[in-house]
Amino acid sequence: VTASAGSITSRSISTGTTRASSASTVRAAISANCESVVFVEQLDAVDRRLVRELTADGRASYTDLAVRVGLSVSAAHQRVRRLEQRGVIRGYSARIDPDLLGLPLTAFVSVKPIDAAQPDDVPDRLAGLTAIEACHSVAGDESYILKARVEGPGALEALLQEIRSRANVSTRTTVVLSTPYEDRPPPV
Repeated sequence: VTASAGSITSRSISTGTTRASSASTVRAAISANCESVVFVEQLDAVDRRLVRELTADGRASYTDLAVRVGLSVSAAHQRVRRLEQRGVIRGYSARIDPDLLGLPLTAFVSVKPIDAAQPDDVPDRLAGLTAIEACHSVAGDESYILKARVEGPGALEALLQEIRSRANVSTRTTVVLSTPYEDRPPPV
């Protein structure tokens, strides 16, 4: 990868071809082991507007999207499809009210291995516990922070016992009192 005067020239690893792109369109990220280079295309203003619109209303029709961002229906469809192919849009889902599903208690559970020499396979060991909504690998004292939703204190206690048993970890739990907001879209 060579950078010069507002442009980046990249060499395609698979084909050996060279192409020039503006610095605002392509950036190179070198992995921690410095063995590979990954190219990530940044979003243009229209793609960003499409992402904002779909984040606000994932059920919007291509016709509605086209009107909102000033494209033809076919152009909106092509751009959305390209965003999906590039992995910018990973899927579409419904936002569910956990209280109405009988899951009013949300807790964040920090986990730390009891034996630091054991394999780091906590996510795999806990993947089958459906009460765990998210698992985040974190820096700091703990190794992972889990987000869990359960029916109540008794269910939380049972979940914590199951987490400790399956993953051989110690836990530290924070119970959520209220959630002013969550699932906010990233700024695009």
